[in-house]
Amino acid sequence: GYHRGDEVRREFLIPLWNVYSFFVTYARLDGWTPPAAGFDPDFPEGPAPQSDNLLDRWVLGRLDQVVAQVEKGVEASDFASAALAVNAFLDDLTNWYVRRSRRRFWKSEADADKQAAYATLYYILVKLARTLAPFTPFVSEVMYQNLVRNVHPTAHESIHHTLWPRADAALQDDSLLEQMALARRVASLGLSARSGANLKVRQPLSKVLVYAGQATLRPELVEIVVDELNVKSFEFVAEEGKLVNYKVLPDNKLLGPRFGARFPQLRQALASADPARVAAAARAGIPYPLELDGETVELSPAEVLVSTEPAPGLAVAADKYTTVAIDAALTPELRLEGLARELVRRIQDMRKKAGFNIEDRITTWYQAQGELADVFSTWGIYIASETLTTRLQATPAPEGAYQESHEVDGAKVVISIQQNR
Repeated sequence: GYHRGDEVRREFLIPLWNVYSFFVTYARLDGWTPPAAGFDPDFPEGPAPQSDNLLDRWVLGRLDQVVAQVEKGVEASDFASAALAVNAFLDDLTNWYVRRSRRRFWKSEADADKQAAYATLYYILVKLARTLAPFTPFVSEVMYQNLVRNVHPTAHESIHHTLWPRADAALQDDSLLEQMALARRVASLGLSARSGANLKVRQPLSKVLVYAGQATLRPELVEIVVDELNVKSFEFVAEEGKLVNYKVLPDNKLLGPRFGARFPQLRQALASADPARVAAAARAGIPYPLELDGETVELSPAEVLVSTEPAPGLAVAADKYTTVAIDAALTPELRLEGLARELVRRIQDMRKKAGFNIEDRITTWYQAQGELADVFSTWGIYIASETLTTRLQATPAPEGAYQESHEVDGAKVVISIQQNR
């Protein structure tokens, strides 16, 4: 029906097109084209690119995992499962790979990492379009015509003339897929903790503390999580109790009838127990033994109510397997850095309003006092780099510059920008 079709347009086709448009925009700016050598019309994405970047290797492995799932679903006429597998991958591609790789595309130097990013995203888009061809024949055809036919004269006339994509078992790295899933879970919980404590993501904080049982993360993934959560350091803790304080209570409705007159003694015995051990048993789904009048009784997880509250100074979020805590203490240095990031956001928004192109270099003028003047002085190089500002000047702007007045944390600043000629 119409409403389901519109849902697919909003939740799948538009995000897919946004990724495709993102790639095309930057590839055109940099004049990047796929290599012509060894082109195979039946498999136009070519061999999987080699990359030292962990995100590239992860997304390549995820795509081949999905290609195998789609093939299995289609062969079994289970098109719903096949479509759901692709939908999950698109979320990985847009909300993690492209978002985390964005800086690699717009940085000015065309180094090996940037070339690997282009090669990886091109490979992903072409192979994904061919996987989608039976499901979205027209959108995938448009992508194919531009990405493949436009640069390879010997390509097949239509995407529907190419062979079905092959899953490459050599690209599968189960350990990396599991590690990235943990990194994303930690990042998601960390963002939830920040949101719950009203700590803006643009405000840098000192530390994230993670309890994940015996699991660990590769250093490269720790760096990604640290950047995603905008913290200075990352630490695994061996005990969840370092991050939260537990409170356990008996479920009166279940245990009252079960123990009758002995219920007050049971409640007292539970209050005397180690709340961390009771909580651990409940989370593991196993009964917890209690001594009651010389008798050992077992309380099932359903009969115990477990609640947690963050340890002092921490903002905490948790799921069944992982607990993430953000150190909420805010030093003057962290506050200045947070204000610098907020100023970057304001200038980026001004660039859009002024109609500048994404690659345009600009001159920025500012008039500020007190703390905001200190921010520009201390973080000027960062602000200029993030906004493509070649000159950052603490003077009034010349006539014709685009200007706005802003209030940032109660302080006023006048910012003007102009495209370099």
